[in-house]
Amino acid sequence: MRSHEKRVNVCPRTQGKYLVSVVLTAVFAIASLFGTLLFSADAVADAAESQAVAQVGNATYASVQEAIGHTSMKNATVTLLTDVAESVTITPLKGMRNVTFDLNGHVLQADGSAVITVPANMQLTIVGPGTVAGGTQPAVDCRGALHVEGGTFTSDATLMRFAETDETSAQGSFSGGTFTAPTLFNLLDDAKNLGYVTVRGGEYRGMIPAGLNTLALLSGSFSDLSNLAPYLADSLGLIPGGTSGDGMGDGMFHVGDLAISSKQTSVELDPASGLQQLSADDLLELTETQLNGIADYRLVVDSDQLQALNDQIDRAMQAVEKRKAFEAVSQNITITAVRNGADDVIDTNSSGGASPQLRTSDHDGISAQVAVTIKAVAEPEKPEEPGKPGDPEKPEKPEMPRSGSAVQALAIISLLLVIASAICAYATVHLQSSRLHN
Repeated sequence: MRSHEKRVNVCPRTQGKYLVSVVLTAVFAIASLFGTLLFSADAVADAAESQAVAQVGNATYASVQEAIGHTSMKNATVTLLTDVAESVTITPLKGMRNVTFDLNGHVLQADGSAVITVPANMQLTIVGPGTVAGGTQPAVDCRGALHVEGGTFTSDATLMRFAETDETSAQGSFSGGTFTAPTLFNLLDDAKNLGYVTVRGGEYRGMIPAGLNTLALLSGSFSDLSNLAPYLADSLGLIPGGTSGDGMGDGMFHVGDLAISSKQTSVELDPASGLQQLSADDLLELTETQLNGIADYRLVVDSDQLQALNDQIDRAMQAVEKRKAFEAVSQNITITAVRNGADDVIDTNSSGGASPQLRTSDHDGISAQVAVTIKAVAEPEKPEEPGKPGDPEKPEKPEMPRSGSAVQALAIISLLLVIASAICAYATVHLQSSRLHN
């Protein structure tokens, strides 16, 4: 009985311990499962965040194209978050026409086609820093409007292509950035014309084809001079760049206002060194007058003023030859920049005749003035007349020395003579006295 009672008393305790163990195991399992679920959620969130390549407002997206599709009137800027290879088309939500793309220091690289395509009736603004790398594809194909304010754009072929068709006309405006490709701008395959593209700044390393008659270069720096002159505005020329850090030229030409510069604005000619008449080229070389670059202009010297200078040169040469006096004269000469072919433009004047007329745009008439002076020639002096024969010149009387040293010498000589006389007198008296004693 006691054994049985003891067993009966032990069993409930064992069952209690077992129940507690089961409960603790269940709690631990639930906690482990909950922790696993939390960790998995965080991992998924981290993975999603690590895959984000673009941002609009506070929202991030796994592709640039998806981000473009979520722009709105409130948030129209797509910001690149990492380097990515993706070709995108500017297709925002319905009703959106303007999108800004911030490269944010990253690289957007082509993936099978042009890096960025701007359809008709869409407007894209690109800001830097950052890079749009086309590789074998263009950096941009544009049928709408493109504004570039910064960034680096590269391609191994044509950098940017534009199109004007019967339905639409592309527009391009460049105010900053660096652009490098074998060909910088050209037409899309179906284009009739380029559209309207204006360069207002930036650095351009590559060639611009001829015939893009709606391209205008208002500012910027260029490495290739071929074909540029027709695209420059009337008042613009290309100024050679400065030197780089290694002392070499930077190889760039910078668009600037058309200007004439003369290193020697005043030149003096000396008849004694020989004179000859000057041609227009001689005058430009003599004064080192230049036009800044390859704008479609050339330098013209005022022919009447140059002729007046040559007339004065003739008079100076004759004066030297005839040994006559010639007063100094100065002639101002105007040097003007005129468009190439301007002299071929014929205008019928009021009298019915034809006369050449220079281009009359607002930017013509740019000129500089130099002054050429011919030094005076003095009349040679007459030779002196020789003296008359038979009149021998009277010898001049030698002047007595009057200096203090001469007077001292005479005094010393006189003293010596007195001493000598005294000695002689003393000797004579002594001899006489000796004779008397004898």
